[in-house]
Amino acid sequence: MADHTVTDRLVEANERYAAAFADPGMDARPVQRVAVVACMDARLDLHAALGLKLGDCHTIRNAGGVVTDDVIRSLTISQRALGTRSVALIHHTGCGMETITEEFRHDLELEVGQRPAWAVEAFRDADQDVRQSIERVRTSPFLLHTEDVRGFVFDVKTGLLREVDPA
Repeated sequence: MADHTVTDRLVEANERYAAAFADPGMDARPVQRVAVVACMDARLDLHAALGLKLGDCHTIRNAGGVVTDDVIRSLTISQRALGTRSVALIHHTGCGMETITEEFRHDLELEVGQRPAWAVEAFRDADQDVRQSIERVRTSPFLLHTEDVRGFVFDVKTGLLREVDPA
C-alpha cells in the first residue's frame, strides 16, 4: 500500500507491541498516587524526566498544561475514584501557548463560521500560568486533596525542572 499514513504506521507498531505484550497485572490506580498535568508538547517525555514507570501516575496533557474545567474533571476522577493524593503541574520553556493569543478563537470563528466554546488559555509568562493553575487546583470544590499541589517549568534545553513559588 503506497499511501501509508502516520496512523497506519502507528497501528503496525501496535501490532508488533501486542505480539510481545504481557498483561502487567495492574489496575488503573497509580502506584505513586500522583496525577501529573503537563503540556502536550512532543519534547516532554514525562515518565523519563520524572523517573516514573508504567502504572506510577495518571498523566493529563493539553496545550500548555493549563488547568481547565476538563483537567479538573480528570483530576476529580483521579482522586475520588482512583486514589491519587498529589498533583504535579508542569509547564515548559519555549511553549507555543506563549506565541498565540485569544485572537486565535476569533480567527477560527471567521474561518469556520462558529466560535469555539473553549478558551485558548494562551499565556505570556509560564511561571504566572503555573501559579494560576496551582490556584485553580487548590480552590476547586471537587478535589479532595489539595495539600500537595506543586508547579514546575521544565527546561526543554537542559531537561531540568524548576519549581515555581505559588506566592
